Amino acid sequence: MANLNKVMLLGNLTRDPELRHTPKGSAVADLGLAVNRKVQDGNGGWKDETTFVDVTVWGASAENANKYLTKGRGVFVEGRLQMDVWDDKATGQKRTKLKVVADNLQFLPDGKAGGGRSSQGSDSSSSSSNDGDSRQGGSAGPPDDYQEEDDIPF
Repeated sequence: MANLNKVMLLGNLTRDPELRHTPKGSAVADLGLAVNRKVQDGNGGWKDETTFVDVTVWGASAENANKYLTKGRGVFVEGRLQMDVWDDKATGQKRTKLKVVADNLQFLPDGKAGGGRSSQGSDSSSSSSNDGDSRQGGSAGPPDDYQEEDDIPF
């Protein structure tokens, strides 16, 4: 039987990214993501149902997330599910937590000038740009170096 472990989420950060480094120097950032969906409330109206997801980002994407993202900012996350298992020091019980490990993290426009950064994971292939912009799919440039287009298709 074939296996597939693929996650795509679009939501808003619930807190600022938390950056740390492994003993070998690899950057890793933890993000909290809120993903909403509309559900009927039984009275003919609609309400938001929110799911909170923990996301881990590695490498240059982690450093860029820490540098450019803040609480409330929209992001698109593409990655895989991972189950963390550990023993609780206080109770001695086995604990588990399901989280997303991001392979690709895209920063969405925040509605302010300077938004819309994009960062790709280190194991994603980065595409080359036709207009000579070396930042396409790579690290983000300075905040005043971005101009948002008016005709965004979504």
